Amino acid sequence: MFDNRTTNPLSAVTQWGHARVASLRRSIDELDRLSLLLAVGQITLVVCSFAGFLLQSLWTPLFVVLFLAVSGLGWVYRQALTAKVVTFLMTVSALVTLGLIAVFLVLESIPAFRTAGLELINPFGENVWSSSQGSYSLIPMLWGTILTTIVAIAVAGPLGIAGALFISEIAPGWLRDIVKPAVEILAGIPSIVYGFVGFTIVNPYVTDRLSVSPGAMFAIGVVIGFMALPTVVSVAEDALAAVPNAMKDGSLAVGATDWQTIGSVTLPAAFSGVSAAVLLGIGRAMGETMAATVMISHSRRLPEPTGYNVFDSTETLTTFIASSYGHVTPGGTFWSALFAAGVLLMVIVTGLGIVSQLVEMRMRRTLGGNQ
Repeated sequence: MFDNRTTNPLSAVTQWGHARVASLRRSIDELDRLSLLLAVGQITLVVCSFAGFLLQSLWTPLFVVLFLAVSGLGWVYRQALTAKVVTFLMTVSALVTLGLIAVFLVLESIPAFRTAGLELINPFGENVWSSSQGSYSLIPMLWGTILTTIVAIAVAGPLGIAGALFISEIAPGWLRDIVKPAVEILAGIPSIVYGFVGFTIVNPYVTDRLSVSPGAMFAIGVVIGFMALPTVVSVAEDALAAVPNAMKDGSLAVGATDWQTIGSVTLPAAFSGVSAAVLLGIGRAMGETMAATVMISHSRRLPEPTGYNVFDSTETLTTFIASSYGHVTPGGTFWSALFAAGVLLMVIVTGLGIVSQLVEMRMRRTLGGNQ
């Protein structure tokens, strides 16, 4: 007996192909399910860990360990997806943390504003800080912050821009490779070291030579200016280096000297970036704590005469917070006023950061040809 059925090779190949496609589709569906489970698991565990931390739950370590385990599993099977989810969660966590810090500062500062009202930040009031007499005003500390910042920028601005010009436009390559890392290393020196040098060298020199009170804001501003110098140099140098070489070559081609090209082409083209560098330096100077705390005399009053004397001494917002912490009873008006000082400082520094970003965006549009 012979089997009447005949095997069609084309049909067999077609059936095999359909089977493989179906198997591949099932694999893709399974991978999609696995990707979804990993992503949802990571997000859920991060939210649970964050909530547990805020609520001081004993389950928080378990959620963290599970998140690490799920992330490790995802790194083995779905590495690209896991990297995207983890970086997204890190970014969101940072933003949420900053937002919670801001909310916490504002909530803790409300009792001080209820007690002192707008006199806390009113420049036309008594401008006196005396907790024993129930007089609370942050104006002396705010004014001290402004004066020391002005002195610091008077030091860091010109020196920083000149250093950036030298590194970017004048120095030979071998010297640039030495100077630029050396300047950036200065940013890694602890601020307490600057403060100790200022306290032992700068303060006595200024006091003896200029016959001023110890802890003068001029001396503090000089030290803070040198601390802000690496920031100004680094950011300004990046802005100068971003100027297209075609613009410089065109200036040189029409007969301008190197210095004329720097003054008439490079600096104007990078003006927005250089301005952003100075603004970042201002933020760095305003936020400095330890160096100023070591050097300042902590007298919470306006400088004499008439408040603008940089050779007198007062308090800054950061030194006010640092020197008062640990000596104030939590929950009182004084305690709340410290948070109000933090809110004021946060608003000022955040505003400077926003302005610097706007200036930098303008630089990008200008260099890109969009006026």
